[in-house]
Amino acid sequence: MSPPPPPLGRARKRDAQLFDPALCDAELVDVRTQFTQGRWSRARSLLVGTGDDWDRRGHRVVVLAQTPAATAWAREWLLAEPESADAATLLACAAVFNALRGKGTPAAAEQACRRAAALLPADPTPWLGLLLLSRAFGTEEEFSRHFDQVRARHREHHHAHHLMVAKLAERTSGSGQDPLHEVYDFAAWAAEESPADSPLAVLPVIAHAERYRVLAARHGHHPDGAAAHWSGRRARQVLRSAFDWWLEWEREDHPRNRVDLNFLAHAKLCEGRSAEAAALFHRIGRHATRAPWSYPDLDPHQAFLAARSAALGTA
Repeated sequence: MSPPPPPLGRARKRDAQLFDPALCDAELVDVRTQFTQGRWSRARSLLVGTGDDWDRRGHRVVVLAQTPAATAWAREWLLAEPESADAATLLACAAVFNALRGKGTPAAAEQACRRAAALLPADPTPWLGLLLLSRAFGTEEEFSRHFDQVRARHREHHHAHHLMVAKLAERTSGSGQDPLHEVYDFAAWAAEESPADSPLAVLPVIAHAERYRVLAARHGHHPDGAAAHWSGRRARQVLRSAFDWWLEWEREDHPRNRVDLNFLAHAKLCEGRSAEAAALFHRIGRHATRAPWSYPDLDPHQAFLAARSAALGTA
């Protein structure tokens, strides 16, 4: 008999420790703690110091914007520095997450994002906020326009490409059947268009994981179905290429690299390559991500721990 689930409060604390969106950014974790206590000066220094490292800036703004007091402290910061693009962008992204939680309006969040974008036109982060917003509330045309705005400012934007792949994976043809391989084609194109050291090299694996999420939700999840999905010729090819690329990758400082490693470990385990998955789990450490372990509708905490135990032989 399975043990009873932990009390809700303990489960939330447990998941927060395992699925920390800050990932391996220790400086961000420290600043976030101070930011939640109302000391926004360290957040200011962090974002100013991040400069035009757009992937890192987007990652840090998104994590800070999700904290409960982000709106209040970003507003206080903006009152002290009315022309601060950092404060305006943080306030805008906080408004986006409030809208996603049903505590604010999409219209107000969109307006805040556009104000922030006007203060620093080169920054893709306000457009990332609009992309997140249109993912939930907008049309496909709006979503595509916002993605183009992000990519025009940073062609390799990691978070934006993941959002686009997730969106494309959900499309169906007019008959309701599975579409042609639009999501796979997009992921392959984005990977080929990027420099050799870009983490978008893993994007074709993300595309297969997102399609698995959609297909499993539609047809039902079964371990044999997962194995079949990852054993096709196209899936095997992209997995082999992505894993070989990872073995030689020298940019361990990328702020979202653990996202890619979680997707790659999940895929390798589904493919039946437990030794390769084990190498990835060692590198992931405690930095698990909810996706793809929650796919299609699983408890991500239990799924991650079970997968790690299976790969490392500790089950």
